[in-house]
Amino acid sequence: MIRDLTDTTTTGISKTLVRLRNEVGAMALGRVLTLVVVVDDTDASEAIDVANHASRQHPCRIIVVIPGDRRGRNRLDAQIRLGGDAGASEIVVLRLYGALANHGPSVVVPLLLPDSPIVAWWPGEAPDDVAKDPIGAMAQRRITDAAEHRNPRLMLKKRAATYAPGDTDLAWTRITHWRGLLAAALDQPPYESITGAVVSGAPDSPSSDLLAAWLAQRLKVPVRRASTPRGSGITSVRLERPSGPVDLVRPGDVVATLSQFGQPDRRISLPRRELPECLADELRRLDPDESYEAALLHGLDKLGPARLSAAAAAKAGKAPDIEQSRRLAARLGRDDSAQEASAMITAPPAPEHADTGQVHAATVRKLAGKRTPREKETAAARAAAKKAAASKATSRATTKATTGATTKTATSKAAKTTSRATKKAATKKAAASGGGDS
Repeated sequence: MIRDLTDTTTTGISKTLVRLRNEVGAMALGRVLTLVVVVDDTDASEAIDVANHASRQHPCRIIVVIPGDRRGRNRLDAQIRLGGDAGASEIVVLRLYGALANHGPSVVVPLLLPDSPIVAWWPGEAPDDVAKDPIGAMAQRRITDAAEHRNPRLMLKKRAATYAPGDTDLAWTRITHWRGLLAAALDQPPYESITGAVVSGAPDSPSSDLLAAWLAQRLKVPVRRASTPRGSGITSVRLERPSGPVDLVRPGDVVATLSQFGQPDRRISLPRRELPECLADELRRLDPDESYEAALLHGLDKLGPARLSAAAAAKAGKAPDIEQSRRLAARLGRDDSAQEASAMITAPPAPEHADTGQVHAATVRKLAGKRTPREKETAAARAAAKKAAASKATSRATTKATTGATTKTATSKAAKTTSRATKKAATKKAAASGGGDS
């Protein structure tokens, strides 16, 4: 249900909301927060669709503030969406004209849900200091998107200079899966210290800068950056270790490969995160993001400029080869054994009680590279199966040889019998011929 209100007031909007809610039968609100979206008229439709999809995971009241022409008389136009046109939320679109366009908070406050958190989101270009913005000042969480600015890296520096608890950026949300995969890779043996890192990404991708800043801040190692073509996003990450590097490479937009010493190569689904997914992810938490704060304030200043292209870095052996990773991903996609190696293995439940000595002995044996009893049993079973297969093959060969010899003997006997019959017939014929002459 969509209802348009022209030249109205906040009181008229509130009364219409109550009346429409009664008409559609939604007596209970069930909203968990108020999402205030500040956007230009040109991007309003897309922003409403994104917020609508995100509200399916977080039912909320969405208030869209669209500043209009500041010339002319003051006027407030509104549109209310309920039911199927609003997903799991209530959408109130406000268009402000005249001097009223400079007083958005005065129009928003009467429409806020009582006793519920407030989240502000700027889908396009946001103010330099969102915490001091009138709408941002009344929100617990403020969401921006540095990728939508003309100079993303400069905007990240401004975000760092004006950071306040509760600020976050969708460029940070887009690297959540990258951070999770890298952290999981370091949880596997060999447990060695990281000596350096290389992040390859596009110069217009603030996510690559935040990922490099996060690695520099968390690992306390030098992080170098390699440049890829614009629009390619993050392409690869290399973590350097004494035994060999850990390479996480995404040659396309969907599939990535993970290669590390002592582990089979893996083919991993790592698609680019869509805007509704990122917004819904940020609406899950309403407390300050300490990891984002540390990367923004203490990681960005440790990064230097990207002096090499990704191709030059790969040629010098400092970064993964993108083309080689693309071929590896294609091969792993065709290789059933590689797919089995990358599948999730469900381990048996751990015993409730374990002897400390046994645990210590198993740990020492594992670190020394010795096989566990289960691995020995598996190897013995494989050897027995291999021996049985070899024995079966030998038996088949013996049977085949015996059958061939029997066939040869039978053929020889048949040939001798035929020869004798021929000679006997010739003798009878000669005898008959001699009797006729006499």
